[in-house]
Amino acid sequence: MKVAIVDDDDSVCRSLVRLLQHAGMSPSVFGSAADFLAARPHSFGCLLVDVQLGNGMSGLELHRWLLEHGDRTPVIYLTANDDPAVESDARRMGCAAFVRKGDPPKLMLQALLAIRNARTA
Repeated sequence: MKVAIVDDDDSVCRSLVRLLQHAGMSPSVFGSAADFLAARPHSFGCLLVDVQLGNGMSGLELHRWLLEHGDRTPVIYLTANDDPAVESDARRMGCAAFVRKGDPPKLMLQALLAIRNARTA
């Protein structure tokens, strides 16, 4: 499965790329929402999106933009902050999962595998 990683933290991106490649997935990294939107000819099975992107759109704003433009690609949010209001907003928009960056990696992998399995069923 092709997975887009939208995160402005290079070390997080490197870790996620290694993790996803080890799980047999094909990750592509984008440092901002604008970078991701500029390269959208690719289709992805899932998006891993940081809630707080450094410049421009936040992760929530990116997801909202995608929904408004008919893109229903599953979104898994990644966050270093534990804000219940943000998680509530993300879930209201229909995110596939909301994962804290300190959570065990298997939680994110389980969400990705569930998405992949649902697409192949």
